[in-house]
Amino acid sequence: IPSDHHPNICGRFKVMANLESHTTGLPQDGKAAPEEFGGVQLRVSIFPTVYGEKIVCRIFNPDAKVFDISKLGFDDETLSKFKELAAKPTGLILLTGPTGSGKTTAIYAAIGFILEKHGNAVAISSVEDPVEQNLDWVNQSSLNPARGYTYPSALRSLMRQDPEIIMVGEIRDEETAEIAINAGMTGHLVISTIHSGTTSGTFARLINMDIEPFLLASTIIGVLGVRLLRTNCMHCTAPYTPEAYALEQLRQFEGEEYLQALLDQQGFYKGNGCSACSDTGYGSRSSINELLVCDEGVREAVMQKKASRDIQTIAVGTGMRTLWTSGLQMVVDRKTTLEETLMKVAADQV
Repeated sequence: IPSDHHPNICGRFKVMANLESHTTGLPQDGKAAPEEFGGVQLRVSIFPTVYGEKIVCRIFNPDAKVFDISKLGFDDETLSKFKELAAKPTGLILLTGPTGSGKTTAIYAAIGFILEKHGNAVAISSVEDPVEQNLDWVNQSSLNPARGYTYPSALRSLMRQDPEIIMVGEIRDEETAEIAINAGMTGHLVISTIHSGTTSGTFARLINMDIEPFLLASTIIGVLGVRLLRTNCMHCTAPYTPEAYALEQLRQFEGEEYLQALLDQQGFYKGNGCSACSDTGYGSRSSINELLVCDEGVREAVMQKKASRDIQTIAVGTGMRTLWTSGLQMVVDRKTTLEETLMKVAADQV
């Protein structure tokens, strides 16, 4: 696009998203739903740079969203455990993962499961920034930081609304964490997200926010780590040999015999690129996950402020299926590439 059009394009996005069109030196965020896009929604983020404004749009298609907990890509055992957690009357369920990894979708699916089970007999309220999808029978509220309507102020007010289930878009600070934990201790089921490098590292992140370990141990009932992997295009997938670094990491994690067996069986597949996938080699995306259920062993480790690696080991010992195991299974099933799994699952999570 010619650079001469830059000011006009920026101005058009600001008008579409109801932002301040005369402001150019400050970040702005908004939502747009252009009629010519057929109902598709845009999350617009504008950021000032030394060369002018940079605009990023996240695209949402509300009609394509199906919040079905059984279609999130969980294996049967993890799905059963997650349903058990979502059915509990009190406690705090946390979801962790990078931006755009499917955390909000998983929360919406959990709420859908609760509504399917109880109907509108259960009072559900949410505080989000912003509301991404309108849900039936859920009292949803969008933050407005410019007017002082933040997570802490919203949650304080919400507690007087007598909800049974509370969804918090994200735990960002100590104040929000304290209110969410207190809500989980006083007869509410709270579902929220938090940014943490690893699933087991969620406890360390909250302890660093000065939350007492005994509060975490008595309130958090489960932590779900989620990632989204691109899947191979079904039209052009074919055997391939992964790059040297990927093979070496697999050798370190799983051993020489495991690697050699996969190579002998032509166990690695990749999309070569075709018209169906716009020459990307990838079709859709699929979820991998790990569910850390806070049983007695995990709670004891949290109380003692043990390292995240130790908590991970305890959870795996009681049957937790890790992100690496789920991702590697997708590689073995020829659904994705080894490089894609290694890119989304860091070495310290293996």
